[in-house]
Amino acid sequence: MGNIRWRVELHASERDELKALLSGGTEGVRRIKRAQILLSADRGATDAEIARQLGCALSTVTRTKRRFVEGNLEWALSEAPRPGAARKLSGDEEAVLIAVACSDPPAGRARWTLEQLCDEMVRLAENRLKPWRKDRRRIPKADAAYVAAMEDVLDFHNYPHAPRRARSNGCSNATSAVFSTM
Repeated sequence: MGNIRWRVELHASERDELKALLSGGTEGVRRIKRAQILLSADRGATDAEIARQLGCALSTVTRTKRRFVEGNLEWALSEAPRPGAARKLSGDEEAVLIAVACSDPPAGRARWTLEQLCDEMVRLAENRLKPWRKDRRRIPKADAAYVAAMEDVLDFHNYPHAPRRARSNGCSNATSAVFSTM
């Protein structure tokens, strides 16, 4: 009869909230999946049936039900913090990396390799070079095209919803043109 330890019994208001969430169309996939799990569990489906029906792991069903029983509806639907490594580059360093990757590759190469990009970043760090500063001789005059290109680079970096793999080489045409003059 399933996992009785984590028995889900929804109030009418919770059931209505979950049904509204499913019909809204603006929620994330994981949140919708959790809502479906809770509604199925409320109807009496076993954990195995729910997992098979929704195409998810049995552990996802159990965890969602446990979070509802131990906490509340919002906790059961929410995303738990995910562990991960700390960022290796600061915002400025990432912007420099993008700028270097968008510049012309070293002589004799068609494009930058990851190893070359790493070496260039190490060289910049060791020499305390700050290519974003105006006093750097390789930085072209800050005209409108340059400012637009840098905004492209910084926009790409600053918005987490932007895809990590952008157009062809990661740069707009304006960005490529500016960095090719460096």
